[in-house]
Amino acid sequence: MPASDALSFLLAWVAAPLRVASVTPSSASLAALMTRDIGPDTGPVLELGPGTGPFTRALLARGVKEEDLTLIESGVDFAALLKQRFPKARTFEMDATALRHLRLFEGPVVGAAVSGLPFLSIPTRKTQAILEGVFANLRPGGALYQFTYGRRCPINQSLLDRLDLKATRIGLTLRNLPPATVYRIARIKAAESYDWRFA
Repeated sequence: MPASDALSFLLAWVAAPLRVASVTPSSASLAALMTRDIGPDTGPVLELGPGTGPFTRALLARGVKEEDLTLIESGVDFAALLKQRFPKARTFEMDATALRHLRLFEGPVVGAAVSGLPFLSIPTRKTQAILEGVFANLRPGGALYQFTYGRRCPINQSLLDRLDLKATRIGLTLRNLPPATVYRIARIKAAESYDWRFA
C-alpha cells in the first residue's frame, strides 16, 4: 500500500471517523477475500465506498474490466483520486443512499456489488435505502459482498428479513488491521422482475 494512501485514509478518518470508520485502507488479504467469487464473467460490478481503491485493484486483478466498474464514493478527495487511478471506470461522487432514486444502468444488470461502507455506524433507514438501491441494480443471482470488524453481519437481521435478504459468512482474515469478516448478502428468492424502487 502506498504511504500516501495510508496518510489520505488517516486524514479522512480524523475529519469524519463515523463515515470512514478505519484509520487505514483495507489490506490485500481482505481485498482478496472480498473479491474471490468475482471474475471476468461477473459482468458489471458496483463498488460502494472504494476509498483509495484496494478492492478496485483486487477486482481488476481478478479479471474484471475497468470499464465494467462503477464506483460510488462520497468523499471528494477519494473520488478525485479514483478518477485519476481508474479513468475507464465510472466514478460517481455521491452518497450511496441516492442509488435508490438514480438509474445507473438500463435494468438490473450488475453481477456483484462490493462494499466498504461502515454499516455499523449507518442508521437503519439509510442502510435500507442503500440496500434497496444496490439490489435494484443487481441481476438475479447477484450478491453484495460486505466486510465487518464485528462478530456478526453488520446489517441488522430484522432489516435483512424485511428485504428478503440472507447473509452468509464467507470468511475471516486476521491479516487486516483490525481482523475482518466478509459476508455475502443475496436475495432469498431470485426474483426475475422485482424492482426495489417501486416496492
